[in-house]
Amino acid sequence: MFFRAVIFFFPVLLFSGCYSFKGISIDPEVKTFFVQNFESIATNAPPTLALDFTEKLKDKIRSESRLILNGENPDVEFTGRVTSFVVVPVAPKPGEIVALNQLKITVSVKYINNLNEKKTWTTERSKSHFAEFSNTEDLLTVQDELIRQITVQILDDIFNEAFNDW
Repeated sequence: MFFRAVIFFFPVLLFSGCYSFKGISIDPEVKTFFVQNFESIATNAPPTLALDFTEKLKDKIRSESRLILNGENPDVEFTGRVTSFVVVPVAPKPGEIVALNQLKITVSVKYINNLNEKKTWTTERSKSHFAEFSNTEDLLTVQDELIRQITVQILDDIFNEAFNDW
């Protein structure tokens, strides 16, 4: 029994500097991060969407990694903007009423790794997701929940691409 425990925990201790049980592979030398306030250039977006997105990205990195928020000389940085916030009908046909609409949000983001230039994204990367809602529902009544769903997906994409090399 003791031998099995040692065999199991030795690799865990050996690799704990690089990996976690969530599959995150952040370089052990990376200790700090900073997220510059995102801006919004999307014409129909709620006024607080970009700031809310910034705070949610900070929260995700803090809660799912060992990195510490630091505005002075951070090891990695994120900048970006909300570029699109649109509602589009799903598969409309002439003369027919569309039953579903999609809220689609697009965010453009840049990742800078100040310790390893090879990991830096040389150009901004666009991340986009959507959520559907019925045409019988008013966007304003479902908007907050749709934004939450879409934001979670976009944040996961950014986090995974930056820290898991996806």
